[in-house]
Amino acid sequence: MTGTLLVTGGAGFIGSHVVATALSRGWRVKVLDSLRPDVHPASARMPAGAESVVAEMTDASVVAAALSGVDVVCHQAAKVGLGVGVADAPDYVRSNDLGTAVLISAMAGAGVHRLVLASSMVVYGEGRYRDALGQIGAPPRSEGDLAAGHWEPRSPRTGEPLDPELIDETAPLDPRNVYAATKVAQEHLVAAWARETGGRVAILRYHNVYGPGMPHGTPYAGVASLFRSALEAGRAPVVFEDGGQRRDFIHVDDVAAANFAAIGWTANASAGEARPFNVASGEVRTVGDMAEALAAALGGPQPELNGAYRLGDVRHITASAERLRTELGWRPAVLFDDGMKEFANAPLRPRAEAASS
Repeated sequence: MTGTLLVTGGAGFIGSHVVATALSRGWRVKVLDSLRPDVHPASARMPAGAESVVAEMTDASVVAAALSGVDVVCHQAAKVGLGVGVADAPDYVRSNDLGTAVLISAMAGAGVHRLVLASSMVVYGEGRYRDALGQIGAPPRSEGDLAAGHWEPRSPRTGEPLDPELIDETAPLDPRNVYAATKVAQEHLVAAWARETGGRVAILRYHNVYGPGMPHGTPYAGVASLFRSALEAGRAPVVFEDGGQRRDFIHVDDVAAANFAAIGWTANASAGEARPFNVASGEVRTVGDMAEALAAALGGPQPELNGAYRLGDVRHITASAERLRTELGWRPAVLFDDGMKEFANAPLRPRAEAASS
């Protein structure tokens, strides 16, 4: 199956891998990206082989023109990461939510009915937990507990630490920072678009994505990039809390493949359907595991546990990817150990211009 694909954010880390995969599979590809300087280095270029437009997602006339002749949209464009403070909120909302609203409005006008949305695990807040009485949602961890080094969420029913479990797509959404709130809003916007227009949308909830081409450490980068950047500079990677935070690390090549499984799904889904899928390896690792694997691969200093914390960070979030495997036939191809060894020496994209100033 091929056709014309519009990739928003196609010059970014994940978007560029989606573009490369599309071109290798014979798609005609259009890219719409702002090349904003807090995300991209000054040397950033649009992907070769694609028809490219440099513009903000909020530019309605440009977005509408980019949709001409398009069969399906892969919406990767977003301001990502926890951010550096609440002052970031207007930019997150403008970039993520207003940009998505402009896109779906233009898609309705252009008669484009297939969409893949890049969402995130952050929509769940804390992961799924259980106490002695059964399954339960975890309340936000208090600053007092964190300051005292009590890292595990506690059951409001028993007072004891909760036991983490894999979370699936039926879990309630519980955004706990500005970025997470904007991703939930994106999901609701595209679901409304699907219902009102008969469109079909696959919502991909990415877990911790890493791999070649990841940006160097910035306030908006993933933890893998921050650890790698520290080790390259000869410093120990600094691990917050006790390093026991459970995560699911998924290679960017597997994420790109998941996007094409989702694109195929949109061709056959029921009109008006919006379905979320966890994009995860299904393999539970800790943040400390990743830091140790990268330190070993680079021959660098062992990770440093400094007991620091950030309010709004979740303790554990690991996913079941069974829906993606069963319904879309997707399987991750890159094992954790292999992926870490590759990532330790893979080229990263330079620091963004604004981040390095």
